[in-house]
Amino acid sequence: MSLLERRPGLLVLVDPSRTAPAEAERVAREARAAGAAGLLIGSSFDGTRDTQLVARAIRQAVPGFPVALFPGSAMQLTDDVDLVLFLSLVSGRNAQYLIEEHVRAVPFLKRHPVPTLSTGYILIDGGRVTSVEAVSQTRPLPADKPELAAAHATAARLIGMRAIYVDAGSGALRPVPADVIRACREAVPGLPLFVGGGIQHPEQARAARAAGADFVVIGTAVETAESGKAEGASVRDELTAFVRAVGGPGIAP
Repeated sequence: MSLLERRPGLLVLVDPSRTAPAEAERVAREARAAGAAGLLIGSSFDGTRDTQLVARAIRQAVPGFPVALFPGSAMQLTDDVDLVLFLSLVSGRNAQYLIEEHVRAVPFLKRHPVPTLSTGYILIDGGRVTSVEAVSQTRPLPADKPELAAAHATAARLIGMRAIYVDAGSGALRPVPADVIRACREAVPGLPLFVGGGIQHPEQARAARAAGADFVVIGTAVETAESGKAEGASVRDELTAFVRAVGGPGIAP
């Protein structure tokens, strides 16, 4: 079953710049055991070798479990994934992340025809400067202007993008507000809607799903659980709580 066929669900983001392959294997096993819909691999920083190694380790640890790439640049492309989110930072005005990285990706994708999903990426103010903002040199949209986020989502749909990713950024102090998610959901009915950044507790994941997110993405919350709990079962319990909060096929939210 492909990733998109598993919606709605929880996605666990693994950052290869902060996660060694052995740790990534562990997270992947626990995510699958907890009932997550799949994994995302991605970072705001370049690191071809790290991304490749982590992707390969995950593939070997959880064969058949959906793995998608959430790339910060063309340098992070790997064919050890099932899907590449072909992200265009539509909330920003930096041409590098609107089109230039996509052009740089063409030679790789010609050699390795990994399936891609054109995705409009919308960055929302999460209360602090995140890596995405610093690296891309783009300002996030204000969190109290849902109509502005919806306009960007609509523009992305009209251009022809096939998914929307609304993000507060890794380590954000607060998640994307429910009214922003709801406005984007209404703007792009039928398109896959990913929501992440700042989601630290299952209640926040439940709120994102209730507002219309198809996929709720957590990353830092898993890293915190990993660093604070030695036993894998404890991390699995944490992930299971998020999975139950989001719900999914056969899972009551």
